[in-house]
Amino acid sequence: MSDLTEPGLELLEQQNRFISDNLRRIFIQIYRIVGSVADAQDLTQEAFIKALQRQDQVKDEQKAAHWLSRIATNTAIDFLRRSGRATFCDLDEAPMSHTESPEQILLRSEHRDYLEDGLRLLSPRERAALMLRDVEGLPADEVAKRLNCSKATVRSHIANARIKFRRYVENRKR
Repeated sequence: MSDLTEPGLELLEQQNRFISDNLRRIFIQIYRIVGSVADAQDLTQEAFIKALQRQDQVKDEQKAAHWLSRIATNTAIDFLRRSGRATFCDLDEAPMSHTESPEQILLRSEHRDYLEDGLRLLSPRERAALMLRDVEGLPADEVAKRLNCSKATVRSHIANARIKFRRYVENRKR
């Protein structure tokens, strides 16, 4: 009887370890795409459910993290397509330094709002490509794998995103 429960228990421990090893990274990845903490929490859970339901598809344990990242990115982009919009929320404020003046706090808040407004102009795929490449610092081939497209498409998304963002900055300066 204990022989029957041990494999199930081992599988459960393996799944729990997989989740705990990847939870924070996947949440941050999804949050950067959708811009909403509540949506990112739901989508992170959805991504892990999808991954665990299809865990038999992963033959190489070392490729599991990449595979999970692709599921998470696709889940977030699908959500944005379904909702027809991107939602943004205020980022949690970093602990304030005691030397930070009210003017500095206001300027930091305005700067964050300025950046968020610029990101709203981008399509979900452009935003995802730009965030993965420029914020996360991933190479273009890794971004292409995560977005399930070619490197040329990633370069196109990033170029378009940068052009749109540059125009936004130029228009704001006027």
